[in-house]
This record gives sequence, structure tokens and C-alpha cells, in this order.
Amino acid sequence: MTVTGRDAHTEAPATSALFVYGVARADADLPRMKGVAGNPITAVVHGDVMAVVGEVDVEESVMRKADLTAYHQVLDRLAAEGPVVPVRFGSALPDEQGVIDGLLRRSDELVALLDALEGRSQLTLRARYVEEAVLAEVVADDPVIRDLNDRTRGVPEQASWAERMRLGELVAQAVDRRRHDDAADLLDLVLPYAVEHREVRGTGLDHVVEVALLVDDERRAELEEALESYAEAVHERIRLRLLGPLAPYDFVGDTRWG
Repeated sequence: MTVTGRDAHTEAPATSALFVYGVARADADLPRMKGVAGNPITAVVHGDVMAVVGEVDVEESVMRKADLTAYHQVLDRLAAEGPVVPVRFGSALPDEQGVIDGLLRRSDELVALLDALEGRSQLTLRARYVEEAVLAEVVADDPVIRDLNDRTRGVPEQASWAERMRLGELVAQAVDRRRHDDAADLLDLVLPYAVEHREVRGTGLDHVVEVALLVDDERRAELEEALESYAEAVHERIRLRLLGPLAPYDFVGDTRWG
């Protein structure tokens, strides 16, 4: 954790700082809960906005998995009650005045973001192949792949190395083509329900698509119903996971503080 803004002429260095979670409206309800390092969250209010913060020890790392989980829990809880602008994980300032200065610098931008996020939540959709099913499809549909698969089955790896390499290349290309088509079909289904979206780059043979969706709360049930129908139709070859509602992590731009 890097704490910025401390006065170089301070006689004794501060032992604590304020970890900044995010920004909400000044009149938002602040839940009673603990956050990073097990410390309770508090608010620093200025004008129409408030920063949600928590005290942390400057000598201790707050980059542990448990701290990241706590950060998300705080923001998702706030987002369940109203609009919130997440501040990038790890941002900390030396004291309340530093937090107020941060609010002052971006007050108009923060109010505009909160207005744009009102009544909306982030949902993150992840689609992955059932690997055995998609590989069986590829083998069944491509005679060249099927022939290479048959010829290398049971043959020692050293004796069939070149053919195995070619087989792997052809399978990867075939899966890529299927991934492109399946991802397009799924995006065609969900994007009409979203105000904005951000695709997340994925890896692995089983990856189909991962996309963050900013959805009006009143349309969330429609989206979930459409995905349930789609999932039922493709369950033998594609698995869907819908995460949320979440704080709008992917729709607030660069929110580093400090």
C-alpha cells in the first residue's frame, strides 16, 4: 500500500492511513460492517458526496486475498443500497483532509458518475465450454482432425510427435471458430438488456466469453430469464455463470486515489 500526500515536515510519521473503498451520495446509508484488515468502515462527507473509508496500519500490507475480498464485500453491499463509484483497490490517503481534497478535485465528475449509475448494477457473465463435449464435436465434424486423432491414438508420443502437434493446432483452430460463433450468439442475446458492456479477455480451451454488463435494475429479471432459457438449451456443451449484482467496477474509468 502506498500512502501519498503526507507532509514531509511532520515531526513523527503517522502510523495509520485511510483506505478508500469508493464514493457514494452524501445521504447514503452506511452499513455497519468491517472491511480491510478487519477494521470498521466510516464515511468522510463533503458536499453531495461521501468517501467510504477505513483505517489501516501503514506498516502492514493490505494486498492479501482476504483484504481484496473485504474490499469487494464493502462495495457490493453499498451498491445493493444505491449508486457507488468504486475506487481502485489499494488506494489510501493519510487523513480526512486528504480524502476531502480528493473529493474536491473530482466532485463534479463523481456526482455525474453517481447520477449515471442510479438504478443500475453490474452483472458479470462467464461462459465456458464443457471441454469433453466441444472436443467431441470438433472430432466428429472435421474428417482431417478425426483421421489424425485415430492415427495417433495409442501410438507412443515420440513416434507420433509431428502428427500430434498438427492435431493440436487443428483442434485449437476449430475451437476458436466455434468460440467466435458461440460468443457472438450469446452477446446477441444479452447486449439488448445492457446499457453498457465490457468484454473481459479470457484464456483456456474452455473459455467462450466473459462480459461485464451494466444493467438497469428493472431489466435484470428479464436478462436472468433469457439466460436461464439459453442455459437449458446449451447445457450439454456450455456452462453459464452470472455474477452479481455487483458494484460497477468496470464502468467508472480510472479511479486511482493517492
